[in-house]
This record gives sequence, structure tokens and C-alpha cells, in this order.
Amino acid sequence: MKNRLAVALALALGIAAPLYAADKAAPAAATAAAASKPDMANNPFAKPSTLPFQYPAFDKIKNEHFVPAMEAGMLEHRAEIDAIANAKDAPTFDNTIVAMEKAGQLLNRATTVFFNLSGANTNDTIEKIQSEMAPKLSAHQDAIALNPKLFARVQALYDKRDGLGLDAESKRLVERYYTDFVRAGAKLNEADKGKLKAMNSELATLQTSFSQNMLKENNANAVIVDSKEELKGMSEAGIAAAAEAAKQRKLDGKYVIALQNTSGQPALAQLQNRALRERLQKASVNRASHGGEFDNRAIVAKVAKIRAERAALLGYENHAAYTLEDETAKTVKAVNDRLAQLAPAAVTNAKKEAADLQAMIDKEKGGFQLAAWDWSYYAEKVRSEKYSFDESQLRPYFEFDNVLKNGVFFAANKLYGLSFKERTDLPVYNPDVRVFDVTDADGKPLAIFLVDWYARDNKRGGAWMNEYVSQSGLFGTHPVVANHLNIPKPPKGEPTLLSFDEVNTAFHEFGHALHGMFSNVKYPRFSGTSVPRDFVEYPSQVNEMWMTWPEIMKNYAKHYKTGEPIPQALVDKVLAAQKFNQGFTTTEYLGAALLDQSWHQIKAADAPGADGVLGFEAAALKKAGVDFAPVPPRYRSAYFSHIMGGYAAGYYAYIWSEVLDADSVEWFKENGGLKRENGDHFRKTLLSRGGSEDAMQLFKDFRGRDPDVKPLLERRGLDAK
Repeated sequence: MKNRLAVALALALGIAAPLYAADKAAPAAATAAAASKPDMANNPFAKPSTLPFQYPAFDKIKNEHFVPAMEAGMLEHRAEIDAIANAKDAPTFDNTIVAMEKAGQLLNRATTVFFNLSGANTNDTIEKIQSEMAPKLSAHQDAIALNPKLFARVQALYDKRDGLGLDAESKRLVERYYTDFVRAGAKLNEADKGKLKAMNSELATLQTSFSQNMLKENNANAVIVDSKEELKGMSEAGIAAAAEAAKQRKLDGKYVIALQNTSGQPALAQLQNRALRERLQKASVNRASHGGEFDNRAIVAKVAKIRAERAALLGYENHAAYTLEDETAKTVKAVNDRLAQLAPAAVTNAKKEAADLQAMIDKEKGGFQLAAWDWSYYAEKVRSEKYSFDESQLRPYFEFDNVLKNGVFFAANKLYGLSFKERTDLPVYNPDVRVFDVTDADGKPLAIFLVDWYARDNKRGGAWMNEYVSQSGLFGTHPVVANHLNIPKPPKGEPTLLSFDEVNTAFHEFGHALHGMFSNVKYPRFSGTSVPRDFVEYPSQVNEMWMTWPEIMKNYAKHYKTGEPIPQALVDKVLAAQKFNQGFTTTEYLGAALLDQSWHQIKAADAPGADGVLGFEAAALKKAGVDFAPVPPRYRSAYFSHIMGGYAAGYYAYIWSEVLDADSVEWFKENGGLKRENGDHFRKTLLSRGGSEDAMQLFKDFRGRDPDVKPLLERRGLDAK
């Protein structure tokens, strides 16, 4: 998932920030504001980076540079915007829309790096700055979005857009700016604008507190284990990593199992000790909802209430209606219908799977009923029995470098003609980060790619893509793109062996990276992954198909000691098992997606207080028919970070995008699979277009027709067969 927090002006409702370095649009206005700017004499954000592709000078950027750069950037940006809004000349596309695209470069440079690092490599100072600056940046956003003179110029251009002689992308830019302003509240009266500003400011503060609580709660709730004996079943590499984690906490002789951001934890599939599995599962699902300074329940309740109030203020029935209007789904009904179509079959499948797991428990004379902390452990046993393999057999064939270079990169070379060369001369923000030059098929430099795959205590959970520089023809900029995972780092000298899911995640996130790298648009507003939320996951999900493509898998899945390729018999078992446990996987996902919709389809009067959050959650899951205790939702409300950010009322996007993905995979198979002409077609018709055209039209340009849901239903075992 792309980290969009880096875009300062997307902190609140509306306008996407202008991106990356360019000449100043209004030098006179900037000069007028300069007298009150903070001192920027030695600040690395004062000018665009001189490194290749404006790659950030991480070696020069210090914590103390962020606040002065953001404050100076806001002053400069506001002066530029005021010059546009107050211009005596009649509005034109260049003096209004393009001028806004060019404005705010100093602010954008500073906030891009700051918010990317706040997710990937935070510290106490960054967290303090984030808390301080979030409401200020929200107010800055509102000052622009709610400027009546500025909106009047935008509306004047919008009203006569068909007569301006613009090309298609430029005309769409006018339409997008108008829509963004309206959705940000530009048509409200002054009193309501004041209410909206207060709401946006409070939301910015609450969302920052939520994310900071989550990082601290994850660290505080990590499970401490006293003896190696309790870890029986865990791989030696996993035990070594747990010992190293304990050592870093000065708990020598003990073991620490760190928590990932999902409800289920990877160690649950291995641990034989049921009491420890229960302790780990409960530590996970009770995060941020059991009292203490990092409890998020009050924040969840308050955010839901304010979002509902804000939606009503803007003329929408609820926050989901507000959000979905601007997505490909368009309506609450469309999303509700799709989720309702999938949920019954998913839960039915999950219950069938549960019966198989219970049979395994009974066969072993376990003497207990299946619980959530038993699912992964017994699913592995059933998988092993049905398909004669388990997860531990795969790891030796999934070594970090082989997966990256001979898998992810190799697939991109075969499909798109890309080549990758590691470089060590550019500074990084953490020693674990690796940097690669990306060269296009014609030999021309395309992008710079950062790989940040290891977990850290100061790194948020999950996996995501972000951009430090976005492609833009207007500015002549090339992409600087990063992928982040959270793979446990082994002790020094030990290989990094990945799970099947971690390899899949690597291919997925690189699909986002390709979307950013291949961008070929003029305006930064449309660059890369600047597409609807329920479309953005689609290209990344398509890229997952190459993980198990025979030619690709044969090239990277090699034993880390012997170099022997993964046995074909094991590959066949893996492929045969791909529909295994899909009832669980789909049900836990739908539980989270339905929970997200429940929170964002309420009216303000129906929002619970802090003490009612868990009750609201339970009632919502029951009403949706996904309250199956052995399968908790993938995220519970108090640690559902997605819906505190850009996926609010949008977590359905993964399954929505998967309809397009599954149909597109069928297209690749029908057309010969891993062929350059197929990759070039996907790139030309869709990946390069960003948000410069309607998303569903891009799909039709690629596929040649509207999407078909059948491939998804078959993939997930939800068809009627």
C-alpha cells in the first residue's frame, strides 16, 4: 500500500499536493513572505537535492531541519497561493491550475521525507514533531481548500473547460481540481467552513495519536517467553530471532515474540505450546483496547463521530458515502452488495475448514474445541496431511537475495525489460536499506528503488510502497520509489529465509513500485498511484501472479545452502494447496472490511463512546454474519491502522481490486503469460497512465471489456461448484 501521508495537502479532505521540485510559480509572492520565514540557510530542504533524480540527502537531513522547513514551506506556499487567488488577470489554465501544481515545492520536499520516515524510521523527536505539525498542516490545507477567491478562479475555468482548447489530461486536471475543492468544502458558508476547519484539525491530531499509540503498544505487548522449551515447534531461525529481540531489550536468556499488525501472528502456525499460543493471540487481539496509556478506543469512537459529522456538514449521509463517491465503487450500496455477495460463502467455507481442524484435534486426542489461537497451527497440520508439505519446507528455498534479484527483479526484466543495479554511494536512513538503479528496456535510466524489508521497533507494521520523488513531465522528474516490509531480521551471519506469504508480499509491493516507476504523465496530480483507492491495489495484486509462474519460480526458489531448485513435486503441492484455507483467509478479510464499513456508515448520533467500541464491533460482525469466533477479523478496531489513514471506508478495496486482478490474470494466461508484448500492453494502457484517465476506462483499455467477477469467485473457492 502506498504511503500517502508524505503528501502534506492530503492530510485532510482534499487537494492532492503538488509534487516535487520545480521552479517557483510566483517568485514575487515568495519573496514577500521570505522576511518572516525561519532560517533556512543550512537546511537541506531549502533547495532540491542535487543527488540523482533528486534522491533525498539522508546523510544531511537531521531532525532539527523538519520544523523550520515545514514552517517556511507553509509560508512560501501560502504566498504563492495568495498570488494566484488575488491575481488581477482573468483566470487561465496556466496562471491558476498549472500555477497551483507548481506551488509548494519546499513544503512538499520536507513533508515527503518527514512522513515517509515517520512510518519507516521514527524516533521520539519525529513523533513529537508529528503531533505538533499535524494540526498546523491541516489548517494550512484548509486555508487553501476553503479560499473563496481561489475557488472562484477554479470554478470559472471548470465552467468553460470545454472551450479552453485543452488536451485530455489538462482538461481532466481542471475537473479534478474542481472536484477536490468541492469535496474539501469550498461551497460551504463561512460558518460551516469554520466548523470544518476545527473538525479537520482535531482529526489530524487524533490520527497522529492513534498511529503513535500503535507503534508503542506493539512494542509493549510483545510476548516475553522464559524458556526455549516453550518455543517447541518454532524453527531454529525463529528462536534465534526471538533471542536476539530479547537481547536488544536487555532480557538476556529470555525470548521475545514481536507482534505484527494483523490479528493473527506468524508464530501461531509453529508453536506447539497451546498456552503460549493463547497468550500470543490474546496479546494481539487485545492491543490498544485493554486500558493503559496506549488505549485507542476513545480515539476510534471520536474519529468515527467526527467523520460522520463532517460528512453531514458536506451534505452526505455518512462518511462512507462521502468516500465512495470518489472511488470506482461510487456508492455504499455497491460495496455493501459486493461484500454481502461474498460473506456467506466465505463463512460457510471457513466452517467446513474448522470442522477439518477439529477432526485433527480430536484425532490427536486434544480434548478441546478449536479456538482462534489453534487455527494456524492445526491448519498447517491439515495442510501437511492433505498435501504432504508444510511451510517450513518452503523457507530454505526463499532466501532474501534470491527472491529479490532472481524473482522480483527477474520477473520485471522478462515482462518489461527492466534491469537493476545495486549502488552503495547514495545515503540511506537506516543501514538495512538497499538502493538500486532501475534501467528501462531502451537503456535509459527509469527510477531509483529503495528496498527496506526488515522489521524494526521504530517502524510501523505491515507492508507498503511510498515515493520520495514522483514522475512528472511538467517538472521533468523521475521516480524515487521505496518498498517496505516487516520481515524479522535474523542474527548476524544467518540467512534471511522468507515464508510463502512474505514472498507474495514482496511481489505485491513491487507491483505498487512498478505503478510508480512506469508513470508517464505530465501533471504531478496524476502521477503513479494517484488513482482511486479501490483501484490502487489492482496492479500490485496482478504482480503477485509471477511469484508462482514456473519460469520465475524456477529462477529464484533455490535452496540457500545447496543451490538446488525447489523440487517440482513440492511446487505442485504448493499450487494444489492454493485454495486451501481460503475460507479462513476470505472471512478474516471480510470481517475487517465489513467492520470498516460499519464504522463509517453510522450517523454521528449513533457513534458509541470509548466503552462501547468493542460492543459496537461485536454487533457489527454479528449483523454482517461474520462473527465466527475461531476467525477474528484481520484487524480489530483499536489497531485497524488502515482506517485511520487513507483506507477509511476503503478497506473493501482489496477484494474490489481483486475482481480486476483475477480477470487480468486470466488475460495474461490467455495471451501467453510472461511475454514482453503482454507487459508492454499492460504498461502502455494502464500502468503508465496514473490517474490521468478514469480508472475503469483504463481497465477496459487493457482488458478490452468490463471486468468479470467469475475468476475471483473461482480463485477463492467461492463459486458454486
